[in-house]
Amino acid sequence: MKVPYSWLTEWVRVPWAAAELGERLTMAGLELESIEPAAPAFCGVVVAQILSAEKHPQADKLQVCRVSMGQGEPVQIVCGASNARPGLKTALAVVGAELPGNLTIKQARLRGVESHGMLCSAKELGLADTSSGIVELPADAPVGRPVREYLRLDDMVLDLNITPNRGDAMSVLGIAREVAALSGEAVTGPERRPVAAALHDTFAVHLDAPAGCPKFAGCVLRGVDNRAPTPAWMRERLRRAGLRSISPLVDVTNYVMLELGQPMHAYDLARLDGQIHVRQGRAGETITLLDGRSVEVQPDVLLITDRSGPVGIAGIMGGERTAVSADTTDVFLEVAYFSPDAVIGRAMRWGLTTDASQRFERGVDPSQQERAMERAVELIQAIAGGEAGPLEVSRVDAQMPVRPAVSLRRKQLTRLLGARFEEARVQAALEGLQMRVEPSSEGWSVTAPAHRFDISIEADLIEEVARIIGYGAIAEGDALASEHFRALPESIPEERGLLETLAVRGYQEAVTYAFVDPQLQSRLFPDRGGLALANPIASDLSVMRVSLWPGLVKAVLDNQRRQQERIRMIEHGARFESTDGATREVDTLAGIACGPRMPEQWALPREMREATDFFDVKGDLEALFAALGAQSAFTFETAMLPCLHPGRCARVLRYGRPIGWLGELHPSLVKELDSVHAPVLFELDVEALTITRPAYREISRLPQVRRDLAVVVDESVPLSRLAERVTLVASSLLRDLRVFDVYRGPGIEAGRKSIALGLIFQDISRTLTDEDVGRLVSDVVTDLRTSLNASIRE
Repeated sequence: MKVPYSWLTEWVRVPWAAAELGERLTMAGLELESIEPAAPAFCGVVVAQILSAEKHPQADKLQVCRVSMGQGEPVQIVCGASNARPGLKTALAVVGAELPGNLTIKQARLRGVESHGMLCSAKELGLADTSSGIVELPADAPVGRPVREYLRLDDMVLDLNITPNRGDAMSVLGIAREVAALSGEAVTGPERRPVAAALHDTFAVHLDAPAGCPKFAGCVLRGVDNRAPTPAWMRERLRRAGLRSISPLVDVTNYVMLELGQPMHAYDLARLDGQIHVRQGRAGETITLLDGRSVEVQPDVLLITDRSGPVGIAGIMGGERTAVSADTTDVFLEVAYFSPDAVIGRAMRWGLTTDASQRFERGVDPSQQERAMERAVELIQAIAGGEAGPLEVSRVDAQMPVRPAVSLRRKQLTRLLGARFEEARVQAALEGLQMRVEPSSEGWSVTAPAHRFDISIEADLIEEVARIIGYGAIAEGDALASEHFRALPESIPEERGLLETLAVRGYQEAVTYAFVDPQLQSRLFPDRGGLALANPIASDLSVMRVSLWPGLVKAVLDNQRRQQERIRMIEHGARFESTDGATREVDTLAGIACGPRMPEQWALPREMREATDFFDVKGDLEALFAALGAQSAFTFETAMLPCLHPGRCARVLRYGRPIGWLGELHPSLVKELDSVHAPVLFELDVEALTITRPAYREISRLPQVRRDLAVVVDESVPLSRLAERVTLVASSLLRDLRVFDVYRGPGIEAGRKSIALGLIFQDISRTLTDEDVGRLVSDVVTDLRTSLNASIRE
C-alpha cells in the first residue's frame, strides 16, 4: 500500500522524517518495501499561463502559443496538445530545463517557427504512464512558481507491505493509528460533518443474509454533476497512492477507501429497479461486472440485487448495469460492512483481485460506515454539487462482530519475551492501540477495538506489546542450553554434493514453482491427477506438480525462445502424489538436457557437436551413482512412460526396486511444444540415493588373466542382463567385465547383435592356470546359451 507522507501528516503529527518513519514501521511489523518522491527528478519547470493560442502557419496539428511566466516578456511556444487554449495554466519547461529520461530542453525551430521551451504533459514530467494533453493546473495556481514546489512533488511516498492479518492498516487512518501508538501522538484527521439532509428521498435496503452483511448504510444524492473536474489535489493524491482519476463520483469513493479503509460504491439511481436486497446467489445466476466480464455465481456468493437481478458482488465489484457514467445526476451511495467469511476466496474464482476484496477479506471496521458516508457526501458536494437525502442505516445487531476480552498474564508476557516490562508501560502500549485495558489479578483483561480483527488470543497481545515497545528494548541473553545440529547420517548424501556432481557435468540448478500449468502437466502425465489449488495465483499455476518435469520443460522452452541453444538444468524439490485421496510429498531430483552435446568450439570432433541423446544423460546418472559409491547397485530397465520416446526410455532401479525414470521426450510432445531439440529428462527419488560406504578389499599380488568372448544375442537382450549372467557364473574370480565392441551386419543374423566382452580373472591366493580360466569361460558360455539363447562368434 502506498502512503504519501504529506497525507499521513494530516491525520497525525509525525515526529520523524519519512526514511526514519519507514524504518520504525518496518520494526513494528509493517514492512517498508520502497520509499520514493512523488515524481522523478526534474528542474526548470514552472507554472505558466497561455495568453494566446494561434494555428501554426505550416502545420494543422500545431499551435503557436504566447505564454506568460509571471515576469518578463511572454515567450513563444510551439505546442501540439489539443487542450492548449488561452487562459489555461499549465507546466512550462524553460530552455535549459532537465526532464525525466535525461531530456534537456533547448530552443528549437518547428516548421519554421521559433519555440522557446516546451509545455509539458503529465507523462513527460513522470506523473503518469500515459497522457492525452498538457498538464492542466487550477486557475489559482501562482504563475512563475516552480511546478515541483507548487505540487509538492518532493513529498515522499512510502510503499508498505501490509500482512494479510492487518486489514486495519490498509488506509491512511490505519497507518496514522500505528504512528500514534509508536510516537504517543493523537490521531486527528478531518473534522466529521454529519450529512445535512436537504431532501427526504431514501432508498429501501433489505438485509436478507445478515450473517454476511449485518450493516448497510445508504444515502441518495440528486443533482450531481459527474462531468465536473476532480480537483488537482485529489487527483494527485490518488496518483501517489497508485490509482488514476476517473470521474468525481469514482474518485471520491476511491479517496474515502484509501483514507478510511472503507470501500464504498456509487449506483446510478435512475438505473436501479426497485428496492435493494442483500442476499445469497442462486444457482445459474449471472452478472456483468464493471470490467465487462460476465460471471456465474454460486449460492455461497453474497450479492447486491434489485428487482431486475444482481447489481453487484458484495465486497468485490459492482455491476455494469447500474454503474455511474458522465451523464449520471442522481446517485445512491452504498457503504456496507461485509463479513470476511462472506467475501474471502470468492474473487479468486474469477481471477479478480480488487481493492475492495482485499480489504473486506481481511476485515473492515464495522463502526466506520457512517463516518465514511459523511466524508464521501461532503467531498461529492464540494466537487460535483448536488443535494443529499438522510443517511439511512440498515443493521442487524445480533450479527455484528463483537470483540471478546482477552486475558494477558504478566508471567506469560515475561516468559515469551524473555524480558520484564513495567506494568504502566505495558498498559500504555496497549492503550496507544486504542484497546480497552482493565487490570486483573494475573495481569490485564484487554478488549481490542472494532477495527482489529487479528486480536483473539494471548499471544496476539504479547506480540502487540513487543512491537510497540520495540524489539530493541528486549535485551539479548544467552540461551539456557547450547544448541547443536545433529550430524547427518553417513548414508544420506548432502544436497550440495548431489548437485555439484551434476554441476561439474554442465548442469545448472533451477528453481521452479511447485504449482504448474494443468494443461502442460496433463499432456506429460495424462494418467496422473494433480491436486488442484483452491486459491491459485494464476490459471496456469493452479495444480500441484506430480513431477518436476513440467517446470523444467517450461524453463527449457522459455530459454529456447531467448536463443539459448545448449540447456542443461537440474532441480531438487518435492513432487506431490495423490493416492486414494491422500497426498504424499516425495523428495525428488530431476534434470533435463537438450541441445549440442558440448558447447560450440572449433576443435570439437563432429560427433561432439551432435544433439544430446539418451546415452549422454545416462552417463551423467552413472557418474552420480559412482559418486555415491554404489554404481553396481543401479540398473536401467526398458519401460514405457506416455510422455517419453518409446524406444528411448528406461526405468531406473536400485537393487531391483524402481526409483526413477530416464528418457527422451516423446516426439509428438516435442512437436506440440515446438521445442528446437528433443529434451532428455530424468527423475529420481532422493530417498533412494543413499551412500554405500566403501569396504576394504584386498588387492591381489598375482597376475590377471584375460579372455575375450564375442557373444551373439537377440537385439532385445540388454547389456545389463548379459553382464548379470556372466558375473553370476564367473563368481568371485571375475574382477572386471569390459565391453569393447558391438557389431551388427554381415555374418550376423537379422534381429541379432554381437557383443564383444573382455573377462578379467584374478585370484587372491594363487595364480590361475589356463585350465582354471578355460573351465570358467566354458561355464559362462554354457549358461549364456541356455539362459539367453546366445551363440559364440568365432
